[in-house]
Amino acid sequence: MFTSVSSRISSRLLASAATLAAPLAAPLAALAATPVAAHADTGAGGLDRLTVTVADSDNGGDGTYELECRPAGGTHEDPDGACGRLDELEAEGVDPFAPVADDARCTMQYGGPATARIEGNWHGRVVDSSYALSNGCEIARWERMVPVLPATGP
Repeated sequence: MFTSVSSRISSRLLASAATLAAPLAAPLAALAATPVAAHADTGAGGLDRLTVTVADSDNGGDGTYELECRPAGGTHEDPDGACGRLDELEAEGVDPFAPVADDARCTMQYGGPATARIEGNWHGRVVDSSYALSNGCEIARWERMVPVLPATGP
């Protein structure tokens, strides 16, 4: 008796589920057929666009520059080199915009008064990073970003 009641309930549940799911089949199939890239968050229309602001570099590199990648362009002095450097860092597994880790042990040296800020969109994410030459770690971080940021040393 339990078996026949159980079978009838199961059959009814399956029939109800099929009836409820039928209207969703076509939209779900269309969504599944859409290429993955169409779902990606590509930021500003798929264009990597950064604003680079440099101050007190004492080397003629001060100012605000626009850097666009894919394709390279903007008002940056070397858009091809800058975009290439960002791609190199990413290929090495380095987040080019990450700050120095809080627990990093940095040499107590001063690299000068230069400061920089990079804002915008890179590979679908918002970027807002500040740079200074306040210690050995920050100096190395700045130098890693050349030519996105201007070289500051001799």
